[in-house]
Amino acid sequence: MKSESNLEKVLAAGHFAVTGELGPPRGADIEAVKKKASHLVGKVDAVNITDNQTAMVRMASWATSLVAKQLGLEPNYQMVCRDRNRIAMQSDILGAAALGINTILSLSGDHPSFGDHPQSSNVHDLDSMQLIQMIKCMRDEGKFMGGAEIKGAPKMFIGAAANPFGDPNELRVMRLAKKIAAGADFIQTQCIYNMDKFRAYMTKAHDLGLTEKCYILAGLTPLKSGGMAKYMATKVPGMEVPDDLVKRVASAPKEAQAEEGIKILLEQIEQVKEIPGVAGIHLMAIEWEHRVPEITERAGLLPRPTV
Repeated sequence: MKSESNLEKVLAAGHFAVTGELGPPRGADIEAVKKKASHLVGKVDAVNITDNQTAMVRMASWATSLVAKQLGLEPNYQMVCRDRNRIAMQSDILGAAALGINTILSLSGDHPSFGDHPQSSNVHDLDSMQLIQMIKCMRDEGKFMGGAEIKGAPKMFIGAAANPFGDPNELRVMRLAKKIAAGADFIQTQCIYNMDKFRAYMTKAHDLGLTEKCYILAGLTPLKSGGMAKYMATKVPGMEVPDDLVKRVASAPKEAQAEEGIKILLEQIEQVKEIPGVAGIHLMAIEWEHRVPEITERAGLLPRPTV
């Protein structure tokens, strides 16, 4: 075992893993964190604590991770390259590890132009690939990026993100291979709606032996309404939502569209379970944490394993 991460233990034991997501509040009130966490405790093996997602100022990911841990969740501490240089990153990693946070996700981060401080500087001292390498070096070699020895190496289970649908699509598996070579222990994918294309992606990854080197979790997001389905299909870069799914949700009566979205999600969970190399799902129920208990129960994913 590379860490004390509950997610690592679940995956190493061969269980089908379930991770969730919790977005920190735009304020200092931890009651908002507690409310979201109350729906997730016991329903997921780890929960992603996002890092100023959509480039909007929010409670620090490490602080929210600590609150989540105190509430009984295993935090997957997200770190984006947008906001910090390598000194701040390494400092935050040490602090998180000292607080018992031992699962981390390396990301580039949304451009500031998408958020509420469009004039802020993009730091990007490192890219996400270099961040993965840096964390691995800190953990496995006990050294800072500058070469100095660490007195008390951070034992982190290292994650990364992958988009099977980005362009140029023929290079997506190659990029996955590079992240695994850099040191990623697990991968969480972008939201999947085009299941045929995801199967083809996983077939290539499996044939290259990548699924033997790294755990891959399929990212799934329930469609709450026809409006959301249309937005995801037309406005979100790197997303592919087939027309038949958009039509299926949008054609349902308005009061039944959320249920139709959940039915599609449940079907998707069963489909990804059958794809060789998929080690679990990353359930992104965006601002819909209260539906996670129902979704995981209906999908037959409860109780979660204790390892």
